[in-house]
Amino acid sequence: MPGVTDAGSQPAIEGWWDTDESGAPHLIGAKCPQCGTYVFPPRANNCPSPACDSDVLEPVALSRRGTVWSYTENRYPPPAPYPASDPFEPFAIAAVQLEAEGLIVLGKVVEGTLAADLKVGMEMELTTMPLYTDADGVERTTYAWEIAK
Repeated sequence: MPGVTDAGSQPAIEGWWDTDESGAPHLIGAKCPQCGTYVFPPRANNCPSPACDSDVLEPVALSRRGTVWSYTENRYPPPAPYPASDPFEPFAIAAVQLEAEGLIVLGKVVEGTLAADLKVGMEMELTTMPLYTDADGVERTTYAWEIAK
């Protein structure tokens, strides 16, 4: 099943990322066949380009690598109903410009990497990480950015 990391974990949001045969994650976006504009998260219609009147978008695997366009650090827990660790630990968020598409994708940065560790232009790579455990005991995972190796 797409996005499954093991029998006890599932994506927090279905359809936003998948893994290839080697287990490497990639985001799933959409591309307009008329003008070539990319969008994330994926959707089936309504090209985001104001210069294009296409109402058809096609699913596409997006690049796994990009560069930091901007970043910040979340120092406060999110309000209910959003899950937060207990005790809450600050975490970094990065806006990463994808290598091939030029699309900017916002996402969490892996635990242990804070805003002080990031720089604009730094190479990043997509990975996955646990986000929370749901009421049924299933670990929900999300895509995340890590400093490229």
